[in-house]
Amino acid sequence: MLRELPQPPRAAEFSELIKKKVEEVRAAGGTRETVTVDWNEQQAHVEVIDLPLSGLYFNPSTHRIRAQRSHDPTRDELLEKDPWSAESQDYLRFLLQASPTDPNIRDTDFDKLKESLDQFGQNDPGLVTHHGILVNGNTRAAALRELRAQSMRVGVLPESFSWADINAVELSLQLRKDHRRDYSYINRLLAMEEQASLGRTPEQIAKEFRIQVKTYHQERWILATIRELIDRSKSGGGVALRLVDWEGAQERLKELHRLYVKLESVDRDQAEVLKEWRLAAILLDFSKTDVRHIDEEFLKEGQLGRTLPQSLSTGNSGAAGQDEVSIPGLGLAVPAASSAVSEARALSDRILRASAAVRSGTPERPDSDKAKDQALLDDAKRAFDEAIEAAGRSARLRKRKQLAPARLAEACASIDQCVMDLVQARTSRSLDEEAFDEAVLKLRSSLRKLAQQAGRGLPNPGDGVAWLLDAAAAEGSQ
Repeated sequence: MLRELPQPPRAAEFSELIKKKVEEVRAAGGTRETVTVDWNEQQAHVEVIDLPLSGLYFNPSTHRIRAQRSHDPTRDELLEKDPWSAESQDYLRFLLQASPTDPNIRDTDFDKLKESLDQFGQNDPGLVTHHGILVNGNTRAAALRELRAQSMRVGVLPESFSWADINAVELSLQLRKDHRRDYSYINRLLAMEEQASLGRTPEQIAKEFRIQVKTYHQERWILATIRELIDRSKSGGGVALRLVDWEGAQERLKELHRLYVKLESVDRDQAEVLKEWRLAAILLDFSKTDVRHIDEEFLKEGQLGRTLPQSLSTGNSGAAGQDEVSIPGLGLAVPAASSAVSEARALSDRILRASAAVRSGTPERPDSDKAKDQALLDDAKRAFDEAIEAAGRSARLRKRKQLAPARLAEACASIDQCVMDLVQARTSRSLDEEAFDEAVLKLRSSLRKLAQQAGRGLPNPGDGVAWLLDAAAAEGSQ
């Protein structure tokens, strides 16, 4: 994933300019401005100089827009081939000022940064390589260029730094607690993946990102799932979902992982089915509270099966009905996925491919194909909406059924605590007997009301209700 990039055009010439500027600063004497960078668990203090903005290059490897590069596959491919061309640098500029969740929209945070730079100037220096590639301050450079600034204050990294060193420095700067603008969610996942590819342990990466190790493993599971979905979304025309399509789904994906881990050890098939359905709902842009309704009860009650139209119902395929699937070349056989898992996966695949086609906006696709894909997504959205609404009603009904027993359990806990408080009050001779007697009378009144309601419509009451009725009747006869 991490690769050495070629030097930009006129790299040697710009390097000489940087050396000259650094020498001028040192020769001037007095207090020199430096910026501190963390590198190989050490701190280095590098000189800060003014460099012309026109000669600086946006960093193609910056973690800030790694996922957003997938917004336009054609321009991303050009960027991969020639990162220093005018077209590639313009694409980076476009992404730096765009919203992380939807690059078609300008980021309001970028405009706030631009306004701050216009009003107060540049407070903190950026960071560049000896060839003028921005390591830190890419977004600031884009904003300064829009303000038509001529130069930018930057610290200069040592000439010996490799691309691995450059990426490590950028990451350490980003993860400082006082950093003002965080990476987007998917870019954080990509940065973790990159660190793992460099041989760092989960414990080291978790410490670097200031998270728990279990959270690190959760994030890696989510990224692996996203990559699998992107691969499954590919259609015959090469259209596929992009990493940027999953920005904004952070909390829904985390909740999915927690549900999956909880169910996987108990019932793997149930976990897989709910995983597929939740991913489909996330892709259809249902809210976090809506997606939560897709749970064990949702599956048990068959909510989606009642609302799914025939056009989206997969039925039982021959592959799903197989007891075993052989592994070519090994002579081994493993259990095939259950029918329910295969059907859920087939439904998700159709939604994935249709969503990829619609989001791509490929102009050469026939209008009939576009309409067909959109109709499929509309049908799926409607079916999930009706199923989730029914699940919500069912959940509210279950909650009402459980509310009275839960209230009574809370009352019992309060009475148990009251016993302890009563003992302590008598020991210290601090009991207000009159107030306690009034509270007991209120308890008697409440129990009478409870007995009246509990006895209605119950021809064969259980032991608890029978005791309550007998106690109320005995108390009333006195």
